[in-house]
Amino acid sequence: MGVRLQVINSLLTEQQDLRSVLRFSKKHSAHEVNTESGLYEAQIPLSRPQAGQQYAFSVDLDACTGCKACVAGCNKLNGLDPDEAWRSVGLLHGGTAEAPVQKTVTTACHHCLDPACMNGCPVGAYEKDPETGIVRHLDDQCIGCQYCTLTCPYEVPQYNARLGIVRKCDMCSDRLEAGEAPACVQSCPNGAISIRIVDVQAVLDDAQGDAFLPGAPSPGITAPTTSFRSEKPLPRNALPANFYNVRPASQHRPLVIMLVLTQLAAGAFGVDALLHSTPSGAELAATLGPYHSLLALGLGLLALGAATFHLGRPLYAFRAVIGLRRSWMSREIVVVGAFVHLAMVYALMLWMPDLVEQGLTRIGLSELLLPGLERAVGLTAAALGGLTIICSAMIYVSTERLFWNASATLIKFFGTAALLGLATINCAAFLAGYLAERVTLIDAGQTQSLWLIGVAVLKLSYEASSFHHLLDKQHGDLKRSAMLMVGPLSRVTKARFVLGVLGGIILPLLVNAVPQTESFTLLPLALGLGSLLLLTAGEFLERTLFFGAMSAPRMPGGVGR
Repeated sequence: MGVRLQVINSLLTEQQDLRSVLRFSKKHSAHEVNTESGLYEAQIPLSRPQAGQQYAFSVDLDACTGCKACVAGCNKLNGLDPDEAWRSVGLLHGGTAEAPVQKTVTTACHHCLDPACMNGCPVGAYEKDPETGIVRHLDDQCIGCQYCTLTCPYEVPQYNARLGIVRKCDMCSDRLEAGEAPACVQSCPNGAISIRIVDVQAVLDDAQGDAFLPGAPSPGITAPTTSFRSEKPLPRNALPANFYNVRPASQHRPLVIMLVLTQLAAGAFGVDALLHSTPSGAELAATLGPYHSLLALGLGLLALGAATFHLGRPLYAFRAVIGLRRSWMSREIVVVGAFVHLAMVYALMLWMPDLVEQGLTRIGLSELLLPGLERAVGLTAAALGGLTIICSAMIYVSTERLFWNASATLIKFFGTAALLGLATINCAAFLAGYLAERVTLIDAGQTQSLWLIGVAVLKLSYEASSFHHLLDKQHGDLKRSAMLMVGPLSRVTKARFVLGVLGGIILPLLVNAVPQTESFTLLPLALGLGSLLLLTAGEFLERTLFFGAMSAPRMPGGVGR
């Protein structure tokens, strides 16, 4: 009993040692402050950063108890919504049964040397102070595209649905300017959080050796400046408490719709360009052009409309061109806009050639230029469609998520374009053949169905290859993604492959089994349309998995989080 009281008394005595802000306040009131004593620097630096330096958070892992007073203080002093948090607290644990180790970790924005949130923002809603190094978010400039929530490897920016914008920690820069400690620093009862001045070169040197936190994203991506210190080195097997948890990521449904439909339109124009490149296909392409161009245009416009639903403030979407110099999202928006507008011109030229001829005559050009002009516009639209796919892929490749690596993303995106482009051309061939009662068009569609089967088999096989990561010994990013696809997202995965096989293999085989007589021209149309619809639905599910099954290293969380 006496031993227990000694422990309690020891803890009570330690509790009387007030945090540094209160100790300073107490001494200041008693006129006991000595500027040489370093009391000012207990939590915030006395001086401003010099050249080659910046402010940074410093966390004492030995002092952090996980009380979350820093989370509450940040929420209250910054006027955040009840469910909004710019700082989080997680756990690291490891060691052995005889000598277990557990550390609570408080984290917020790391005010990186090369902030990915700022680099990817299409509207320039971030700025890094050249003197202090603090990365600020400009709320008034934000359109709520949420791209920064993907580019930041530490999941720092938080989307506020009520305001339609993203917000994040700015190290309470206004308080620092006034010589006050940030909210989280001042709220911590143990002084576990402080502001320090760091050397930029030292941060870069540390990033080379992945000197950060166990299980966290590599500091080599953005060079975070936060330092975590402990008197005792962490054991080699230290990992976040939630390291083995797998949870689906946000599925971003408006982006799913936008990506699939733009790739369908790009694929349709790409297949059209390939058909025109061969003598036998040129006549077929000329016949099918009006049908597939109108369908591709309509879906392209629908894709643009769907994309706006992903914006928290769509009325300010025009700002998205601001980041053209360094944001792939800005580049995608510009290229998609040019592609859709050129597709509109191409469809107009095919459906109203007389009107175009009159326009050429009025400006003094021969109507004989129309065929060449049509081809030039069609080829340019196809090229812009391909560039659209590349820009869309680079948006996710640039996040440096392993599941979204360049080869996997480009194969999936171009595979969707090829698959749905062929299905669209086939459907157009069967429709034109039925309306014009031309068996030759049905024959052409049946031949192209064989190409469709080949592309479908290749794409489905590539997607299925992800499951071999279930055998990986290391619990890495790709294994977690595979576990998500066979676990929480298994119904989506099964439906995706069922629709892919039905629309890409079974129905095209049935199309080729139809006798080549005029009396059966309606059946190929029904099968071709069914194939297009099933494949499109399957690609929607594939793109849902593309977002939902993405798993990447995260900052330490709690058990079950």
